[in-house]
Amino acid sequence: MALTLGAAVSTAAAAEDVIKIGELNSYKAQPAFLGPYKNGMELAIEQINESGGLNGKKVELVIKDDNATTGDAVRVAEELISRDQVDVLTGTFLSHIGLAVTDFAKQKETFFLAAEPLTDKIVWENGNRYTFRLRPSTYMQVAALIPEAVKMNKKRWGLVYPNYEYGQSAAATFKKLLKEAQPDVEFVAEQAAPLGKVDAGSVVQALSDANVEAVFNVLFAADLAKFVRAGSQRNFFDDKPVVSLLTGEPEYLDPLGSETPEGWVVTGYPWYAIDTPEHKAFLDAYQAKFDDYPRLGSVVGYSAIMSLAEGIKKAGSTETEDMIKAFRGLELMSPFGSIEYRVADHQSTMGAYVGKLAKKDGKGIMTDIVYVDGKDVLPPAAEVKKLRPASASE
Repeated sequence: MALTLGAAVSTAAAAEDVIKIGELNSYKAQPAFLGPYKNGMELAIEQINESGGLNGKKVELVIKDDNATTGDAVRVAEELISRDQVDVLTGTFLSHIGLAVTDFAKQKETFFLAAEPLTDKIVWENGNRYTFRLRPSTYMQVAALIPEAVKMNKKRWGLVYPNYEYGQSAAATFKKLLKEAQPDVEFVAEQAAPLGKVDAGSVVQALSDANVEAVFNVLFAADLAKFVRAGSQRNFFDDKPVVSLLTGEPEYLDPLGSETPEGWVVTGYPWYAIDTPEHKAFLDAYQAKFDDYPRLGSVVGYSAIMSLAEGIKKAGSTETEDMIKAFRGLELMSPFGSIEYRVADHQSTMGAYVGKLAKKDGKGIMTDIVYVDGKDVLPPAAEVKKLRPASASE
């Protein structure tokens, strides 16, 4: 009995000396992005613990797969909180999953850092006081691309996107912002493809039949590769400029290889061309640990954990109300430079790299690269206030 009691006390004492970060994501469904993302998190955890932990405590990561379904995501989030007794939640990749966990955080009154999902609803229409978001949203990335789209001076546009929250949000934002910048523009074709099941040949044919002059593409992963291949085989892209979200990310660009469509204007991560001290430090540490180059997922995973670390240090605890207070206006250095979590909408100001696709040695690369700071492509606080529920700012 004494031994059992002693073991229980020892376990409890050990638990008090550990901060648990609960992370849920679609690892099996989206391995291209989430494998490197997990590496980035592991690097951050290692660096934090080697430097003494947080507030004198070691940091542990508890990871679970959400199976890319909202039901499983909510169940897993509940398990992390109740059974694993994590201190904070982070993660999610697909936008509808992110929205489900955003609502869970509200219902359970628990802190949640949405690391990757891009839909604007997470911090605007469906935003709540418990949820913050790291990655630049669909609005931010589309806004970064709009000046390049306007320069193309094309009137008849076609849109291609995966038919779920992220794709729908990106398409709606592109139409709104381009129409504001170029009032005479027309959107003459929209192809909303089932996620992971695009019929690329039919999509290209429909765009061709509509006589589009330019294309806005939101497809990624295997859907993107199919679309590129079908369009190239039909010489569809020969005389049509393309603006494309995410295509410059190594996760999706590298598999294209020699099929990379040159000249597309994209958002992405040209890790080989970023010459800043903060990125060099991250790149060197990542390559030393994994003997591989980072992907965008690596940056997001690393920055999510480092954001939580800075928030916990600032808060002095992991209590929900303390974390909310600490994250509002939180500033930290990321591999992309300084970022801030805005008080107005809990969105970070992490930006995105914009450039053009080219080929070098049979591989796709980004050229003419510009970093667009997130703070420069976000609506002002007064406009955001109209979008968020009043309770989200309490």
